[in-house]
Amino acid sequence: MSTVTAPTTVTAVHLREAGATLAHEAARFADLGWMRGTAGNLSLVLAREPLRLAVTASGLDKSELTEADVVLVDGDGRSADTDDPRRPSAESGLHAHIAARTGANAIFHVHALDAVLAGEYWPDGIEIRDLEMLKGIGHPAHDVTVTIPVIQNHQDMAVEAERFDAVYAGAADGVPEVPVLVVAGHGMYAWGATAQQARHRLEIAEWLLRYRVAVR
Repeated sequence: MSTVTAPTTVTAVHLREAGATLAHEAARFADLGWMRGTAGNLSLVLAREPLRLAVTASGLDKSELTEADVVLVDGDGRSADTDDPRRPSAESGLHAHIAARTGANAIFHVHALDAVLAGEYWPDGIEIRDLEMLKGIGHPAHDVTVTIPVIQNHQDMAVEAERFDAVYAGAADGVPEVPVLVVAGHGMYAWGATAQQARHRLEIAEWLLRYRVAVR
């Protein structure tokens, strides 16, 4: 007998709690210089059936977000609340795609300078090996080359989703995914099961990219 999963209801409380978490993370990244002005966007998955995400609203200073500054979006990255006139961030479609493709519950996108530089220097992927910090993104510190994938930037998130699928390997044969993506000329994404894990992976990946750029 087949079972049908009932849709998950997202309440105003869920959205507000997610907004508080994302505002806190955005302030941290703004302090690091990774979300200057209104740049960058962060999201949390609130439901899977159907997919719903809280995404930071477009055009707001990321150092000054409040719990109210998020928009509910659907699996295509479009606003899922007809009563909310605000626009979600332009990259919401890619957030939703990464959530669906990887199972991540938190997706963080920032404009860290070294990620942009690394994408310029190594457009076919950024190879890193023999660094202890690789453990922070789930890979051995030694004797394995880890490649952070790079895609070219595009204003259509459906195109970027296709490019993500072309470079994303997932986990196979005991090798974990690389939970990081660099978008050339734009910035970087990192994701995880929780906001804390996504933040840790983002911070560690930025350090790895900074090192790689410095010693090129």
